[in-house]
Amino acid sequence: MAQACATLILAHGAGADSQSEFMRYMQREISDSCIDVITFDFPYMLRRQETGKKSPPDRMPKLIESFKQQIEQVNSDIVVIGGKSMGGRVATMIADETAVSGVIAMGYPFHPPGKPEKTRTEHLKSIKTPTLILQGTRDTFGKPKEVASYHLSSNIDVTWLQDGNHSLETLKRSEISTEESWALAVQHSRNFIRGLF
Repeated sequence: MAQACATLILAHGAGADSQSEFMRYMQREISDSCIDVITFDFPYMLRRQETGKKSPPDRMPKLIESFKQQIEQVNSDIVVIGGKSMGGRVATMIADETAVSGVIAMGYPFHPPGKPEKTRTEHLKSIKTPTLILQGTRDTFGKPKEVASYHLSSNIDVTWLQDGNHSLETLKRSEISTEESWALAVQHSRNFIRGLF
C-alpha cells in the first residue's frame, strides 16, 4: 500500500474508548486515499477492557507518554494529532515539542462543566502548531461567549458547530442533525489537513 500523504492520530475522550460510535465514525469518514487515520486506547482504557472495571484516566504524564509513543510509530511526512475532549487536550499539550504538522481537537474541554473559572487554556496562549478546535455551541466545557474571552494563540482556529454538544450532537429540533454535524466536522478536518500539504 502506498504511503499516505498524511496521518491523523486520534485519541479518545475520558469516558469512551477508541471503538465508540464517535471515534469509529471520525476514523472511517476522515480517512481517504491521502489521509490515514489511526486511533488508539490510553493505558487506563486498556485496563478497563481487560478487567471490565471502570478506572479513572491516567495522570497527564502517562497520557502524554502514551500519545508520544503513537507518534513515534508513524512514518508520514505530515503527522496531525488530535482527539475527542481529553484526547484533543493531550494533543495540544505535546504538539509543539513533538513537531507535528497540526492538531485537531473535537470538543475541547476548556473547563469542567459548571466550573468556568477552572480553565485549561494556559498552553493555548502560546501554541505554535496550527490547531483546529471543533466546538459545539452547546458544549458545557466551553461555550462561544466564554471562549471569546480567552486569549488564544493566533495559530488556533475555533470553528463552531451549531447546536452541537460536547460530542457535537445536536437536538431533535436543531436545523442540522447529529449526522450532518459530524459530517461537517469531517469536512473541516479534511480541509484543515489538506491545507498542511
